[in-house]
Parts: sequence; C-alpha cells; structure tokens
Amino acid sequence: METQELLKKVRKIEIKTRGLSSHIFSGEYHSAFKGRGMAFSEVREYMPGDDIRAIDWNVTARFNHPFVKIFEEERELTVILLVDVSASGEFGTKVQFKKDLVTELCAVLSFSAIQNNDKIGIIFFSDTIEKFIPPKKGKSHILRIIRELIEFQPQNKKTDIGNALRYLTNVIKKRSICFLISDFADNASSAKLNFEDSLKLANKKHDMVALQIYDERETDLPDVGLVRFRHAETGEVIHIDSSDQRVRMNYKKRWDQRQKELTEVFAKSGVDKAILRSDQSYVQPLMQLFKKRGRK
Repeated sequence: METQELLKKVRKIEIKTRGLSSHIFSGEYHSAFKGRGMAFSEVREYMPGDDIRAIDWNVTARFNHPFVKIFEEERELTVILLVDVSASGEFGTKVQFKKDLVTELCAVLSFSAIQNNDKIGIIFFSDTIEKFIPPKKGKSHILRIIRELIEFQPQNKKTDIGNALRYLTNVIKKRSICFLISDFADNASSAKLNFEDSLKLANKKHDMVALQIYDERETDLPDVGLVRFRHAETGEVIHIDSSDQRVRMNYKKRWDQRQKELTEVFAKSGVDKAILRSDQSYVQPLMQLFKKRGRK
C-alpha cells in the first residue's frame, strides 16, 4: 500500500473511532474496567459520618485534631489486544471484511484506553505469534497500532488460539485487561479441545474479554445452487449444492454447534464475551458488554 493511501486510511479510522471513544465509550469503559485498587491521595479534617477506620492517627496526634485519609482509585491499567490475523479474517460478503471490523474495534479500544491514561499493547497471532508491540501510552503509539492493523501481512494462514493465550500468559507479567479478538474459526474441530485450558489459565492471571467477529454467510447458506468453497486457512476446495435444503440445514447446524461449544468454553472460563457481525454496528454490543461488566 502506498504511504499516502495508508495515511488516509489511518486518518479516516482515527476520526471515526476517536469520536466514538470520546462521546460514547469513555464513561462505560471507565466503569467496566476498574483500577488495581485504592491509592492514598491526601488527608483532610474529620467530619461527622466519616469512617473512624480512616483516621490517620499520626497526623491527628501532630495537630491534636482528628484527620482522615482520602483514597482514590488507582486508575492506570495495561490493556492488551490479542488479535487473530489468520486468513479467515479476509472474508466478508457485505460492507467490509472481518479484518476491517477488527481494525476499527482495536482503534476504539485503544483510544478509550489512552483517554483513561492506560497503556495499550497488541499481539498479532495466527498459528504462531506474528508480532508483539509492547504496551505504551500516547496518540503516536495508537496510530502505529492502527497502521500495523491496516497493512500487516501475516506469515502464516492458520489459527492457534491456545498458543496465543500461552504466549500472553508467559510474556505479559503484570495483570492486564486482555481483549481476545477473533472469529474463533480455529483449526481444531472443537474449541474446548483447543484452547479451554489456556483460556482458564490466562483469565486467572489477567482479565480476559472475548470479542467474536463473524459474517452473516457463516451462519446461513443461501440457496444459490452449486457453490465452490475454498478454505482460507487450509486451501482445501469443496463444492456444495446449496439448493439442497438438507445441506443448508446441516450448514446452519454446524454453526450453531460451534457457537454452543464456544459459549460453554467462555462460561466455564469466566470470560465475558460479545459477538459482532461484520456488516452491523458494533456500538450497541460493545456498550452492552461494558455496562454488564460495570454492574459487577
């Protein structure tokens, strides 16, 4: 991609997602992701109704008058985006590819993070770790992340979510907010067999949130006759007669079974999730996720 074209794309995404972060997500993000605890701020004179456990006895003795300690939430967090860049992201039948939605989501989350003075980093993965950008603050850092999301070309096409989660657990030492962003079209036949154990372990160390991206045509097969399918990650080619009602029913059944497996995995692992369709707005699902977490 030409530099000028890349800069235009980055700017377009920045304008859209920064506005959403400022006007829609910032407050919900703040309440959804709590700080590490309470940090001492200052002391003030005791007032009727104050908790006597908050009295600072040293200052009280010095001034011969009761003073209490004031604490504030320790806000600074580290946010990690764990992003699936396997070949299945290069799919979209309406509006945009799944990977384009991933780019916008990452930008929104990044701007929301820096508005709360949080650090943000990103891990690109396929069936290997493709790239790691360590957490930092600042607009220039976020613009770098957006540029990478737009033009990054992974070396491998397949997906291994379990491997990505193990890398996250080993490399990120400090407890962080981690967004696992994927279509979860893992190469294993079962989500449970592939990454459930790794997800449980990662969620014990970090605060994991799953964002599943999908396209409408992954859930339902239209009646359009004989269709040639090529698996984006394996290259396998098959032909399907979509005019056969049984074929369409089995196609839908496989999607439903996959979603059931994933729902069970996230529930057992204690991980919150949102499901986002590539041709629909992500604002409402993301807001609902933030509000749900804010009520916890």
